[in-house]
Amino acid sequence: MPALVNYGGDDDFYSGRSICSADSGLMLSVDVYCPPRKRSRVSAPYAVEGHMFDKEWNPSIETLPDECLFEIFRRLPGAQERSASACVSKRWLMLLSSVRNYEFCWRKSPQGQIAKKEVNETTSDVEMVSADEDPEIECDGYLTRSLEGKKATDVRLAAIAVGTACRGGLGKLSVRGCNSVRGVTSSGLSAIAHGCPSLKALSLWNVPAIGDEGLFEIARECHSLEKLDLCQCPSISDKGLVAVAKNCPNLAALTIESCSNIGNESLQTIGRYCPMLQSITIKDCPLVGDQGVAGLLSAASVLTKVKLQVLNITDFSLAVIGHYGKSITNLVLTGLQNVSQKGFWVMGNAQGLQMLSSLTITSCRGTSDLSLEALGKGCTNLKQMSLRKCCFVSDNGLVAFAKAARSLESLQLEECNRITETGILNALSNCNSKVKSLSIVKCMGIKGVPLETPTLSPCESLRSVSIRSCPWFNSESLALLGKLCPKLHHLDLSGLCGITDAALLPLLESCESLVKVNVSDCINLTDKVIVALAGLHGGTLELLNLEGCKKVTDASLVTIADSCLFLNDLDISKCSITDAGVAALSGGVHQNLQVLSLAGCSMVSNRSMPHLKKLGETLVGLNLQHCNSISSSTIEQLVENLWRCDILY
Repeated sequence: MPALVNYGGDDDFYSGRSICSADSGLMLSVDVYCPPRKRSRVSAPYAVEGHMFDKEWNPSIETLPDECLFEIFRRLPGAQERSASACVSKRWLMLLSSVRNYEFCWRKSPQGQIAKKEVNETTSDVEMVSADEDPEIECDGYLTRSLEGKKATDVRLAAIAVGTACRGGLGKLSVRGCNSVRGVTSSGLSAIAHGCPSLKALSLWNVPAIGDEGLFEIARECHSLEKLDLCQCPSISDKGLVAVAKNCPNLAALTIESCSNIGNESLQTIGRYCPMLQSITIKDCPLVGDQGVAGLLSAASVLTKVKLQVLNITDFSLAVIGHYGKSITNLVLTGLQNVSQKGFWVMGNAQGLQMLSSLTITSCRGTSDLSLEALGKGCTNLKQMSLRKCCFVSDNGLVAFAKAARSLESLQLEECNRITETGILNALSNCNSKVKSLSIVKCMGIKGVPLETPTLSPCESLRSVSIRSCPWFNSESLALLGKLCPKLHHLDLSGLCGITDAALLPLLESCESLVKVNVSDCINLTDKVIVALAGLHGGTLELLNLEGCKKVTDASLVTIADSCLFLNDLDISKCSITDAGVAALSGGVHQNLQVLSLAGCSMVSNRSMPHLKKLGETLVGLNLQHCNSISSSTIEQLVENLWRCDILY
């Protein structure tokens, strides 16, 4: 049958005659209880010829009140019949969506077993989906649906609830934004609760019309709910979240962001009634304070991931985390302006974060040298540390932390402007033998190594170094970094416009086998250092990013083509490359090259077409944006011939 149900919930319904009539016998075959109703007043035109109050009566099922239609719908024998009935009108659809799953009267066979009509999932299900809607996706054994923007309406949710009920209902639902005229309300969410009791994951973003009533229905019907994500839902308060906590004991992940009416009461209830909770994220909720956070964390015994962002909490909450967070492995603290140095110091010295392996602190004034050292000593299993916009952390705190954190493997520093080259080099020299990754971004305190530098021990465990957008990082620092890190595999120096060939060459010579190198926007680098890079590490190099290196010419590509046999990703955007360079490249590494970017290479013209075709035999990605010398007809031929390659132009 064509289009039994539009799963997308389009508002266009069949507008012809009713599929049922009064003489069909349907009214006589159903035992319906109708409460006494006041007789409606009927007005008719006055008939002059003696027929007083004469009016033609057309029997129709539409004249039945909602109560009668409800009883009829709940007695429909199967899902196909309900889906067909939902296509008649919006009224019928909304009535069907109001019937709870357990309220349907299943027809029984003579043997006493329930006889359900099965839906042919290979044919009928495909036909029931409209052409302009994405079909539901099978995911881990249940269906997933996402509505965004104008498509997010109550009618669409009702259609999803009725249409998917025949296949076990929805497992995951995401609603982001809403229709400005007919937005999603609690009525639409109630329809989902009635038709999809197996719902396990619910995400509501920017839906101001959904209130506690919708969450009440979810709590009443969807007891298998495991994940709840609420973002910018101002009409949802503690009452709705408390109902979910008391009726959904399997809740394992909860995210609350920018919900102005959710406070401490709901968090405390979640801690008491959700023993399976493993992940909690709370961001920008002004009513959430120490009582809510402390009540939740002190009661949740299996909580592993905690994110607290932009909240009005104090040192007390961090002390509770340090004492009760015995199972926490991932902790993110952002924008906690009321937490002082004492809070972080107590959290570290409480000795409760023994399982913590990843810690991220952003824009917290209480992060200082003293508190950072306490965290290093107290979190004995800490492997990943990220500090962003911590303006009170200096070299002394960084070195003390590196000495104390004996399990540290990755260190990220961003906009920590009191940290200098001296602190970074000393931290690398004093850290344990497990550190593998170092990332430094926008640290303006890095301005050069002092003339007298003490003897430093090399960090042979370090495999990846990323120093980005630090304009004062100079040649001396780079050379010293090469001596400290001889085992580097990944090197990212993007945005260091001050480094030169003479500065980078010693580092390249110190490293044994580089695999990935990113020197994008290093405008002072020339062919000399690129040729040396290809000669020294051509046997291991797999990724090379030279974007924005305007002094790099075809000479570099000739050496790359001859030496870098395993190179699979090359970015030479905005370099001084010509057709000769592309020709040289096609004669060498084309057997392994998979991604090539020539964006902004204005000297590459139509003459490179045969060479690009040859490269395209292995390419899966080709960027030709802003190559003004390549005509549109050449681009069209490349797109036609390189049908396996994703071409940007």
